[in-house]
Amino acid sequence: MTQKITPAWEDRLAAAWATFDDYADGREAEFRALIDDLVAQLPDDSPVVPFERACAFDSTGHSDKAVPLYQEALARGLDGYRGRRTKIQLASSLRNVGRAEEGVALLTPELDAPSDELDDAVRATLALCLADLGREREGLSLVIGALAGHLPRYQRSMSNYARLLIEPGDG
Repeated sequence: MTQKITPAWEDRLAAAWATFDDYADGREAEFRALIDDLVAQLPDDSPVVPFERACAFDSTGHSDKAVPLYQEALARGLDGYRGRRTKIQLASSLRNVGRAEEGVALLTPELDAPSDELDDAVRATLALCLADLGREREGLSLVIGALAGHLPRYQRSMSNYARLLIEPGDG
């Protein structure tokens, strides 16, 4: 029986993820089976199916198996909040499997996407990808720039320092 994504289904998914730590110490396959059971309730062509399966693989240390599933979710048209999460998590997984350049290409356009609560995650993940490519100053600039907005003071100076890491000026 397949169903559309409903608030009740989302609640069951959130409850499953809330138990993730209970599946440590060799029980990771059981957790992935739990997620598989939940996504099996959705239509076969739902982009959420490969996304949630990718998340389960990624969270249990299998970035290599997560990458093609994230890519499938995007190819199926996953967009919105889950689509942005997919890009962040795919970039991280690509980095983990030695393909950081692809992660940079995927996340760089997200810097200009409409702002949301995932902005800092985009910048942090992009910074890690850049660091793996030997572009640490660019990565540090992104991280300091993201952090600046959360500081109680020094926001302007930290934002300027972040900019100057990649755009040298008079100092």
